[in-house]
Amino acid sequence: MKPRSFLYALKQGFKNIWRNRMFSLASIATMTACILVFGIFFSILMNVNFMIRTLEEEVGVTVLFDEGLDDATIKDIGTKIEKMDHVTSVKFTSAEEAWEKFQKEYFGDNPEYAESFASDNPLANSASYTVQVDEIENQNSVVAEIEKLKGVRQVNQSAAATKTLVSFNRLFMYVSIGIIAVLLVVAIFLISNTVNMGISVRRNEIAIMKLIGATDAFVRAPFIVEGILLGVIGAALPLVFLYFTYDKMVDMILSRFEILSSISESLPTVNQVFSSLVPVGLALGLGIGLLGSFITVRRHLDI
Repeated sequence: MKPRSFLYALKQGFKNIWRNRMFSLASIATMTACILVFGIFFSILMNVNFMIRTLEEEVGVTVLFDEGLDDATIKDIGTKIEKMDHVTSVKFTSAEEAWEKFQKEYFGDNPEYAESFASDNPLANSASYTVQVDEIENQNSVVAEIEKLKGVRQVNQSAAATKTLVSFNRLFMYVSIGIIAVLLVVAIFLISNTVNMGISVRRNEIAIMKLIGATDAFVRAPFIVEGILLGVIGAALPLVFLYFTYDKMVDMILSRFEILSSISESLPTVNQVFSSLVPVGLALGLGIGLLGSFITVRRHLDI
C-alpha cells in the first residue's frame, strides 16, 4: 500500500470510529475488559509458575541407605542418581551434619537437652542424598528409578505437595483459558458490529468510489484499519493500567496471605511480567480487531 493510501485509510479509520462512537466505545470497553482479565490471569500464572519453581527447589527427594553401607557404595549411588534424566542436583548430608541440624532446629534455645547424646549420635543411620528434579511432574519417575538401586533403604518425597501444586496450576490455566475465550468471542462480535455500522453509513460513498475506479483494497482498507485501531486501543488501556498497579496488587495480596511472604523475593518484577505481557496483549488486541473487521468486510461489503 502506498503511503498516501495508508494515510487515507488511517484517517478514515479514525473518522469511522468517531461516527459510530457509541459502538466504538462499546467495542473498546469490551476489548479493555478482555485484555484486563487476560493480563490479570497472565500475571497470576507467571507468579504461580515462579512460586512453583521456588517450591520445586524446596520440595526435593530424600534418599536413605541400608544400615552399615560403606562410603564407596554410597558414593556410587550418588553418581548413578546424578546421571538420571531430570535430576538437576544431588546433595549429600552425613549423619553428623543431620544431627547438628536437628540440634539447631529443636534444641536451639536449650542446648543442654542434647548433652545426653554427646557420645552417641541418635541419627547414626540418617546419612542421605537430597535430590532435586527439573520439574515436579518428573519427580515420581525419578523416585521409581532411585528405588531400584541396590543399597537404597527408603525414598521420601512430598507427594501430596507435588500433586497439589501440579493440579492447581493446571486448573487455574484451564479456568483462565475458558474465561478469556468467552471474552474474545464477545470482543470479536462487537468489533464486527461496529465495522458493519460504518459500512452501512458509507454505503453510498463506497458505491461512488467504485464508479470512479477505486480498487477493492482501497475501499476495504479504512474498515480493516478501524478494527485494528479498536483492538489496539482496547488492549493498550488495560496494559497501562496494569503496569502502574501491578506492584500495589502484589503487595496487597502478600499482606493478606502471610504464608506467601516467605517467597515474595522469588516473585517476578513488574518489568519481567510486562516484557512478555505487553507484546502478547497488543498482538492479541490487534489480532482480534483485524479478525473482527476482516470477517465483517468479507461478509457485508459487497464490492
